[in-house]
Amino acid sequence: MLTLTGRGRTTTCDGMSRRDFLQVGTLGGIGLSLPQLLAVEAAAASKPHDDRACIMIFNLGAPSHIDLFDMKPDAAAEIRGPFKPIDTAAPGVQLSEILPQHARIADKISFVRSCHHTGAAVHDAGWQMLQTGRQFTGGINSPHAGAVTSFLRGRKTDLPPFVVLPELMGRGGGNLPNGQAGGFLGKAHDPFSLNADPSQKNFKVPDLLPPPEIGTARLERRRRMRDIVDQTIDNFEATEDAALLNDNFQAAFRMMTSPQARDAFDLTKEPQEVRDRYGMNRFGQCCLLSRRLIEAGVRFVTINTFLTVFNEITWDIHGSKPFTSIDGMKNIVCPMYDQAYSALIEDLDQRGLLGNTLVCNLAEFGRTPRVNPAGGRDHWPQCFTTYYAGGGVQGGRIVGASDPIGGVPADRPCGPANIVATIFHSLGFELEQILPGPAGRPFPIVDSGNREIHELF
Repeated sequence: MLTLTGRGRTTTCDGMSRRDFLQVGTLGGIGLSLPQLLAVEAAAASKPHDDRACIMIFNLGAPSHIDLFDMKPDAAAEIRGPFKPIDTAAPGVQLSEILPQHARIADKISFVRSCHHTGAAVHDAGWQMLQTGRQFTGGINSPHAGAVTSFLRGRKTDLPPFVVLPELMGRGGGNLPNGQAGGFLGKAHDPFSLNADPSQKNFKVPDLLPPPEIGTARLERRRRMRDIVDQTIDNFEATEDAALLNDNFQAAFRMMTSPQARDAFDLTKEPQEVRDRYGMNRFGQCCLLSRRLIEAGVRFVTINTFLTVFNEITWDIHGSKPFTSIDGMKNIVCPMYDQAYSALIEDLDQRGLLGNTLVCNLAEFGRTPRVNPAGGRDHWPQCFTTYYAGGGVQGGRIVGASDPIGGVPADRPCGPANIVATIFHSLGFELEQILPGPAGRPFPIVDSGNREIHELF
């Protein structure tokens, strides 16, 4: 995994520095093996939805579906919680009073209230399942939906096809893969991770661009020298590894010298009133940056609402320290989240991007139907809500239902594979196609028998 910002000398997890990268010409997150490249080129011959993109907002920590999206006002007090439902712009759809901006644009959103999974009730188990569609078993690390998009569609521009903002998820408590990687498709399809807070005053363009001590002219000289070396090697033998090395270097060089890459990450090009509309906080500016990246040609952006569930205010409302209270969710988390999400949907819509950009809001599980003694709610994978806008989705819909206490699905149960299938359907992928899995064996893009998509389109 290459991190794009840092202090001084930047290294990969393998210990490779920027100097090593420029000398050797490799970059873990760029390029394809020859078989992968041929597969991508074959897929590119028929791309009915090549202009489609996806922004996945992953609500790390898991929002309380009962307090926000699937309220139970007629249930007992220990179930319904302290908040009241309000009417929305979508007839018949009610949401929590602490999400007024969601309510205002609900005619653009559809909610699936019958989601569940059978994994352990620990954060990283749910992270992995919801982003890959599969449970981590047998040592097989399945690829993120964005990594599959990278593999099947490749890059459109000098920018990477798959980006994670602001950085990869941290610890979840279960010591499991978090699902935000290329998995068995290889590191070539790992996401680019920003590793910076775009709301900070000193936020700069990530070093997709060359470090300041290496100017463009010097890079160009290195590229020409590299071409001479490559031509010499080619006179002896042509190998798949040599082709991959060259492809990696050329793609990296294009990105490091691309004005488009520089502009896409430069939030100072946005009017201050636009930045204020999203909110001058980390999540708000990540939402704005995601719009800029999609506009510039990135195919898949994942935004982590939070980075870890430990020692910070998140959706993880157990009710007592070091976790979040229901009041913390009401007064801190929801205002920030409500503002940024509504700004993103409206901005995409006004720019004509929403029809081709799926914005999906996922989480690792829901929260317990009953309020616990600390006044919070605990982990509950048995039932939760996900929701979707854009990318062909018809807004103002409710799909599925939970039982009277929000404990289990009562209608149209929906698992992780169905959720990922819905994303792939919006992107225009054939759900029957096969990926090259571990050890080269065929692997279905979505588990067979679980390819039913949500009734959203």
